[in-house]
Amino acid sequence: MKTLFKVFGVILLLCIALIVAAPFLIPTDTLFNKVSEQVEQTTGRSLVIKGEKALSVFPSLTLELNDVHFANMNTGSRDDMASMKQLAIHIPWLSLFSGEFKLDKFVINEPDILLETDKTGKANWQLFDSVTEQPQATSDSSGSVNLPDSFDIELGEVAIYGGTFTYLDGQTGAKQQISDLELAILLPSLRKSLEVKGGITYMQERFELDIKVDTPAKAIEGKTFNVVQKLDSRLIELTFNGNIAQQGQNITGELALSGDSVKELALWQGVDLNAKDNAFNAFSIKGNMQLAEEQFNLQKLVATLDELEINGISKIDIGSRLAVNADIDLGMLDLNPYLPETVAKQQEPENSPEKAAEPIVWDDTKIDLSALNALDANIVIRSSGLKANDITLGANQFTVKLDKGIANLSLDSFSAYEGSGTGVISVNAQNTPYKIATQFDLSNINAQPLLTDAAGFDKLLGKGALNWNLTTFGQSQKSFIDALNGQLAFEFADGAVKGANVAEMVRKGKELLTGNLGAVSEGLDSSFEESEQTDFSALTGSFNFTNGVGHNSDLSLVSPLIRISGEGDVDLPKTSVDYRLVTGIVDSIEGQGTTDSSTGFKIPLRITGEFHDVGISLDFGEALEEEAKQKLDEAKEKAKEEAKDKVKDKLKGLFG
Repeated sequence: MKTLFKVFGVILLLCIALIVAAPFLIPTDTLFNKVSEQVEQTTGRSLVIKGEKALSVFPSLTLELNDVHFANMNTGSRDDMASMKQLAIHIPWLSLFSGEFKLDKFVINEPDILLETDKTGKANWQLFDSVTEQPQATSDSSGSVNLPDSFDIELGEVAIYGGTFTYLDGQTGAKQQISDLELAILLPSLRKSLEVKGGITYMQERFELDIKVDTPAKAIEGKTFNVVQKLDSRLIELTFNGNIAQQGQNITGELALSGDSVKELALWQGVDLNAKDNAFNAFSIKGNMQLAEEQFNLQKLVATLDELEINGISKIDIGSRLAVNADIDLGMLDLNPYLPETVAKQQEPENSPEKAAEPIVWDDTKIDLSALNALDANIVIRSSGLKANDITLGANQFTVKLDKGIANLSLDSFSAYEGSGTGVISVNAQNTPYKIATQFDLSNINAQPLLTDAAGFDKLLGKGALNWNLTTFGQSQKSFIDALNGQLAFEFADGAVKGANVAEMVRKGKELLTGNLGAVSEGLDSSFEESEQTDFSALTGSFNFTNGVGHNSDLSLVSPLIRISGEGDVDLPKTSVDYRLVTGIVDSIEGQGTTDSSTGFKIPLRITGEFHDVGISLDFGEALEEEAKQKLDEAKEKAKEEAKDKVKDKLKGLFG
């Protein structure tokens, strides 16, 4: 037994001595030449070591190479496809003894790796051209490689630390780069799963990767292979599970993308959205995707942005010019978080006294529509409702067509304010100032909520038709209002004008002309109360707009008791109205169906003021003069003047 232990001890000492002496006994250059020969046979590229070479044998046979350079393709933009500060190659001992050369592990420090295509589209990562030249290797008519069964690459683990990874498109000049690599690549065999795990830095953001490819041999041979990819960062989370075919020309699978802030993501790309706190925050996209050559298709698309949810399908052409075709449902679309404030609004305490309405102020903030030049589109959009500032629409469907900076928005079906309609909006954003043209036909519209929401004007009640053909140009809401031109017509029935009882005012005016001041003193005051209104059976008219000012000369209001005609201006830039109306009391009050069109006594009225504070008053001086010419002679002139002075004193401060 002692002899056996002695023999074992001698053998152990000999092994230790062999390990210690191995670096001196094994020719380092011979090992490197073996590695370099294997690399060149496999890839057709040379591997050159410009620095020192070192060999260690414990715990495994490791060859350390410094200042390593791997050649690029002949048509590449530089000599090296890859260079690295240090390359450590771990070689299993058994591979040396068995005669089958294998690699167990690569450790790469500070690499500089370039993936590029040349002007013809050839990629420098196509490393296996030499394999196809071997007698036992074949390729089909499409150029795909058929690897021989005996051919394999077993790299084990490839660890990469630091350095940069650059992609360069030789046809377009596009360049992308990642840095601070910290990756572990597991490749036990070309016919087993390839795994990539670790982190990279791209545009100063850190991304964690976890990628699995089922069999790299399929990728080399151009066959369909499966990829599972996960990417996680501060900005986004992305997962993809699908198949890649035709050497990357056809990609299909399930895609999911999400993040906490669109604003942060855009800022990372150099775009400041300058959005409100409740806009452009959390987002997500899920769907079945296919990328075939230059077309990207999304089926069963479900996307969210803040409180919005989008469902539908889309097809995106990512060729020389981006083009989008889509059919989507937006649900309830609230645009208010994404629109600038048109009027400053402050939160009032619940029990605070009611304040007078404030003037409307058009927003002069510049609007940037240059993004319309970046793509073409043909999109059908449906929504169950839409909110934009104070305007609220019902269910609608519209089509967006965008061609080289000219956008056409067609309202195929439209419902709002109890009515319906169709319309077209055209926006030319090829140059500034932007040009906008609109044409709408609306029917059965409820006037008061529409005008209140759109322009803050709440004095008109009734339902009817509204149509317009308007054009403008500018780069802000204010400039668009200032440059408004075109025509607008309306026709409302069975409504009222709030704020004054015109019929009562005319009656009192007639009493005033007779000098009976006491009979009408209280009646005049009540005729101007907010609760008063002038009912009508029909209200029609049209406007011609020039530089934001709409002129009307055919206004007509018909009711059982009065007839009103008139003309005047609506000044949108100044948000004011100035109208002169001629009002008459019907001699016969047989009702709305009367055939008597006479208006008997007539008196002019004035509608003036800003939209938030419109006033109605008698144009009493002119009315008195007209009546005096008909009923008073020269002898009563003095009495008329006295009556006129008394009336003015009575109405002072009431009508302005």
